[in-house]
Amino acid sequence: MPLAEIAKTFGVDWPHLLAQSVSFAIVCALLYRFAYRPVLKMLDLRRQQIAQGLENTDKINARLKAIDDERQKVIVEAQTEAVRIVATARDTAKKVTEQETLHARMIGQQMMRRARDAAEQERDRMMADVRRDVTHLVVETTAAVAGKVLTDDDQRRLASEAARRIA
Repeated sequence: MPLAEIAKTFGVDWPHLLAQSVSFAIVCALLYRFAYRPVLKMLDLRRQQIAQGLENTDKINARLKAIDDERQKVIVEAQTEAVRIVATARDTAKKVTEQETLHARMIGQQMMRRARDAAEQERDRMMADVRRDVTHLVVETTAAVAGKVLTDDDQRRLASEAARRIA
């Protein structure tokens, strides 16, 4: 047999080779059972955790996108509301300004009326004073020119005639 000659040439000792092969098979079986299988289980568990993490990442990213979309929507709504509020405030300010302007005009007109009334009253009072003074002067002048003392009736008659001419 050619196999036996080759084995003899290389110094193969069949009983030792068989014993070493059985030992190697036992070591391989033990390593597979106690080392390789737990490593495979751990790798499978890691793979599942990674897959779960990627799935969670996708969920988180989707949630973040939804939150960002909602945030953008709220910002747009807030800007729209702010523009509306500013427009309303401007309209209200314009109305208030118009009302205050009208009120100020009314107050100004009232003040002008009061001032006119006061001036007219003052003019009337001054005219009455002037009439009284002129009447008094006419009476005194007439009395001095006539050279006699005037009675109350004479004084009243002269005063009314002077007042009629002044008016």
